[in-house]
Amino acid sequence: MNINEFCSRYAAGQRDFRNLNLMAANLRNLSLVGVNLSGANLTKANLTRTNLSHANLTGAILIGANLSETNLTKANLTDANLSNTNLDDANLSQAYLRGALRNHCYNSVSSGSDAKGSSGS
Repeated sequence: MNINEFCSRYAAGQRDFRNLNLMAANLRNLSLVGVNLSGANLTKANLTRTNLSHANLTGAILIGANLSETNLTKANLTDANLSNTNLDDANLSQAYLRGALRNHCYNSVSSGSDAKGSSGS
């Protein structure tokens, strides 16, 4: 599925995009509230300033992705791979991070003290 089809389906109300390959996709500045991208490959994707609040990113591969200024409020990032991910100024308020791999993240994250779960490093 290409990015235009993905955006079109999301706009039509579809939210389930499990295991989708969006490697190196440019998804910056989109509103993807409540999207299910569990198991998706978002390696090197540009998600700058994207609204992913309430998103399901369980087991998603986000290696090298740009999540700067991304809204991840109440997102589920359980077991997500965030290695080499740019989380500069990302909002992780009440996000679920249990089991998320965060090796070498670039982050001045605005998560506050309410991000849930623990993560590997």
